[in-house]
Amino acid sequence: MEALAPLLLALTGLPAVGIAAWYARDARGPYARGIALRWALASLAIFGGAIGLYFAGGDRTAATVVVVAMVVAVNALAVSLVMHMKRGDRDTRQ
Repeated sequence: MEALAPLLLALTGLPAVGIAAWYARDARGPYARGIALRWALASLAIFGGAIGLYFAGGDRTAATVVVVAMVVAVNALAVSLVMHMKRGDRDTRQ
């Protein structure tokens, strides 16, 4: 039963892998590789969080630390993704 939460967390990382593959496939866009990289890193952060949560087991403090670290990493990558896309939009308008 303790493996259910990490399994569900890992399953939520699968759409990020799909989105990364989708953007990596579109090599025509000048910023597609950067977007794909950030999505792939976000999925790795989620998978790492799932692994950390599995090894935290029943220790509530360790699980909290793992979840907070994963949330910070994914949100930092989301901000990086938005800034990357905004930079690309600014360069195409000029």
